[in-house]
Amino acid sequence: MTRDNYAALQLKIEKEITRLQKQAKALQAKRRNPVIGSIIQSMRKYNITLAELTVALNRKPASTARKTESGAAPKATRKVPPKYRNPESGETWTGRGKPPRWVSAAEAQGKARSDFLIVQ
Repeated sequence: MTRDNYAALQLKIEKEITRLQKQAKALQAKRRNPVIGSIIQSMRKYNITLAELTVALNRKPASTARKTESGAAPKATRKVPPKYRNPESGETWTGRGKPPRWVSAAEAQGKARSDFLIVQ
């Protein structure tokens, strides 16, 4: 293929891309206008102001507020009270997750986990 043919073909493709992009924008505008009209109609029906919409748009929806940027659920926000206390060091453990070393060591020595319960 010669350079002239390549340049002509590239120009033809770029024109087609431009035409299709304009067509896509027109289609999007055609589909958006009825939606915008419906929104305006609902705003009038329920007396919703632009200020209320602005506040609502700036508020995070509940579904995304529960996820972090990585997509994982965030860690619990409420603090769990400790359930076990080491009488020697005063260290505490909530009873959730992997037991700390002091609990594992005490259990290896034959002590029961209930010996470390915090009495309330």
